Amino acid sequence: MKTLRTAVACAALSLAAAPFANAQTQGVTDTEIVIGSHNDLSGIFAAFGAPAVKAASQHFQEINSKGGVHGRRIRFVVEDHAYQMPRATQAINKLINSDRVFAMLLSLGTPMNLAAFKIMDERKIPNVSPLTAARQMLQDPIDYKFVGFSSYYDQIRAGLKYLAEKHGAKTICSMYIPTDFGLEIQQGAVDQSKDTKLKYATETTHKPDESDFVGALTRHREAGCDVIALALGVRQTITVSGTVKKMGWNEVKLISSSAGFHTAIAQVPGGVTEGLYASAGWSDLINRMDKPEVKAWVEAYRAANNEMPGTGALLGRSAAGTLVRALENAGRNLTPETFRQAMYKVNYYDPLTDTKIDYGPKDHQGADVNIISVVKGGNWSEVARY
Repeated sequence: MKTLRTAVACAALSLAAAPFANAQTQGVTDTEIVIGSHNDLSGIFAAFGAPAVKAASQHFQEINSKGGVHGRRIRFVVEDHAYQMPRATQAINKLINSDRVFAMLLSLGTPMNLAAFKIMDERKIPNVSPLTAARQMLQDPIDYKFVGFSSYYDQIRAGLKYLAEKHGAKTICSMYIPTDFGLEIQQGAVDQSKDTKLKYATETTHKPDESDFVGALTRHREAGCDVIALALGVRQTITVSGTVKKMGWNEVKLISSSAGFHTAIAQVPGGVTEGLYASAGWSDLINRMDKPEVKAWVEAYRAANNEMPGTGALLGRSAAGTLVRALENAGRNLTPETFRQAMYKVNYYDPLTDTKIDYGPKDHQGADVNIISVVKGGNWSEVARY
């Protein structure tokens, strides 16, 4: 953890040394608006990042084909950091200092976003709908930070509350990658245990590329865990679920945050993830395919990308839609301040995520609900909302 924080600090210092923008609003010309994203297109969270970028790009192309926003086309510049801090530092520097983006959208990773904040705050570069639900995404100064959904911390607490109330869970454990991302879930599990008089028994930490969890799960089993809160990569979440089944440990409940709430996880062949829970800020797409707006978007995405959209694509399209609404609200005179005020006017029901999205001067979180789902029959099935 110390090494990671040092890397983040160094990244921030590197960015802070860059020259400031001139009087003209960075990333805005008479004909275009430059939006950036430092993302994971090839690492452990690529299942979220890659399709999110595709869906956002497709929406921007549609907007551009109709003349753009107030006569300006949106140029979306994306850099792949593969969930690695050195690559993220390079990507952030390029986007801010070379591409000179007006705003960041869908940037993935808690430590990566934190590394960018110092220079972004200084230049008033908005950070919109990052692909991380860490509470630090709304750290002070909050003015130009806008998240899409509830935090990992709130999600895992809501999920544990549900499992305690509905399934009698009493002993809580956790398995997590020891980064700012993982510590959010771990702290949520600890605090929920304290506040509701549950027992927090054990925890194990894991590397992002770790693939053998037999030893860790054996330790948790010996500790009598009723629930294990997970803060792992997508493949790791699948592996843990499969390992639990191979061990015959049928009574334990596994629950992830939104980082493990992915269509692909639910649809793993052979029922490997059957019974896995997740707590997220939106509803899964599959069970709402009969809705006209959802159906139309699914068909358009499939036609453009030759694949069915999953969770990543859902988040990408939702975030792009929110950004475009704010740009439209801001009018032709687009500056960081007019954009901030325009975000406060964003208020709509999003049929893709099945949530109400609204912002205000004291509310920089779009949707406030925590939705609990479980894998049933190869799909996510919603069971509760908090």
